[in-house]
Amino acid sequence: MKKKMLVLVSLMLVLTGVLSACGKSGSGSDQTFRMNLTSEPPSLDVAQAQDQVSFTVLSGLFEGLTRMDKDGNIVPGVAEKWDISEDGKKYTFHLRDNAKWSNGDPVTAGDFEYSWKRTLDPNLNPPAPYAYQLYYIKNAQNHNIKEDNPDHIADAAQVGVKALDDKTLEVQLENPTPYFLNITAFFTSFPVHKSAKDNANWAAEAKDYISNGPFKLASWKHGDSIELVPNDNYWAKDEIKLSSVKFSMVKDANTELNMYKTGQLDWAGAPTGSIPPEQLDKFRKENNKELSVKGIASTYYYNFNNQKKPFNNVKVRKALSMAVDRQAIVDNVTKAGQVPAYGFVSTGIHGVNGEYRSEVKDDYFKEDVTEAKKLLAEGLAEEGMTSMPEFSLAFNEGLHKNVAEAIADMWKTNLGITVKLELQEWKVFLKNRQSLNYDVARAGWGADYNDPMTFIDMFTSKGGNNDIGFASPEYDALVKEAYSTNDQQKRVDAMAKAEKLLIGDNQALMPLYYYSSAQLVKPYVKNAIVDYSGNVDYTRISIEK
Repeated sequence: MKKKMLVLVSLMLVLTGVLSACGKSGSGSDQTFRMNLTSEPPSLDVAQAQDQVSFTVLSGLFEGLTRMDKDGNIVPGVAEKWDISEDGKKYTFHLRDNAKWSNGDPVTAGDFEYSWKRTLDPNLNPPAPYAYQLYYIKNAQNHNIKEDNPDHIADAAQVGVKALDDKTLEVQLENPTPYFLNITAFFTSFPVHKSAKDNANWAAEAKDYISNGPFKLASWKHGDSIELVPNDNYWAKDEIKLSSVKFSMVKDANTELNMYKTGQLDWAGAPTGSIPPEQLDKFRKENNKELSVKGIASTYYYNFNNQKKPFNNVKVRKALSMAVDRQAIVDNVTKAGQVPAYGFVSTGIHGVNGEYRSEVKDDYFKEDVTEAKKLLAEGLAEEGMTSMPEFSLAFNEGLHKNVAEAIADMWKTNLGITVKLELQEWKVFLKNRQSLNYDVARAGWGADYNDPMTFIDMFTSKGGNNDIGFASPEYDALVKEAYSTNDQQKRVDAMAKAEKLLIGDNQALMPLYYYSSAQLVKPYVKNAIVDYSGNVDYTRISIEK
């Protein structure tokens, strides 16, 4: 798949499938949609969620002030309308009178103010990893960052979000932010019911869970399954056709595929499941009509623990990155049309006049085994080492083991390095990454909104998702520069310099490929949406057998 074709992922992709012989669904048809999560969601608290599994479940349970329609456009959600000031720094959202929580309580502007300030609370334990997504709000960053911050603002009342009354929310921004309405559709911007103030474990069990989206949490059998049923109090309940959504937690890709073939699943593969590469290759060659493969705005990469010797040495990091044959990985291991990556911002992301990746080339490094050997020897010598010690490569369930085995073999063949492969349970894996308890670990990042900043600002020194230990005042300054202007050319120039600093100068992480999204979908599943970043919106699905 050529890079230029991936520009198409900026549009939402509607998976329509082929009409089944049974025609349209009748009142007696089974309106249950079934897909695989692979693993347990680490958290269904909107302030703590940071992974695709959790996000997929939350997308059915909650709704923000705005939401995305099937064409990728921002449309009203809980807010029926909004006003934007002439300078682009003040948003006033007007909430629907009929927006309600799953327990029947009205959704208020105060619920959004409470949720956002809770996420930004510097004393929240554990800290919210996505708090930085709200830093566009006036005083949000200086309120959230307490440690080593002389400008810390202790008083949450100074944060620029305020409920003027039950149905009016006013938001003051630090700078004009053209994509702010996209952020209000993102998971971190969802509201939280006031009962959470008195129940710290509100998001741990189905019986305590109150949500405001199209569905509510009917059951949560930890480590086994989750079931959602329609929220009868949802303002647009007439748009919801499904009677239930059933998520399984099957770790093995072959088992998932067999469940799909035998009718136990209606959907197999991305974003939370996987199809065995050899089977995926077979389906593609057969031109299987149930298979959809699309390029998406996401990047697959490996984390280096920048704080741990010898990975603290830039030459060691560069050597490891330069010794990997990315084309061989996508051709022989993943086999789903992925594109080798030499930058961090993925394909499919807007730049100035077109795609960022077309305007800013990802040529920050080249694969070169001879140079890699030289850099490795120099880097180890600088750290007082004569040889590379055995180290661990951590990854989670799914097909990540296949990639890890291939890369470990390349490192051994090209650099004489011995790598210990560590398969970790998803929740443990995330915790270890967040706490820098690893040597090298697999990672992936999908766009939260269509702008390069969704990739760039995660590696600021205080970023909640900065799980590589990278810290650079120069990088932070470039991100701040991009934040502070509404001039798209100046923004892109600053972000391009930041990306070069991250990858070209420091090789702080190791890009491997730009994702594609591959899924098998039964032909009777209608109106499922996979967006430009690979997220699935199942809320308006209907089953037409």
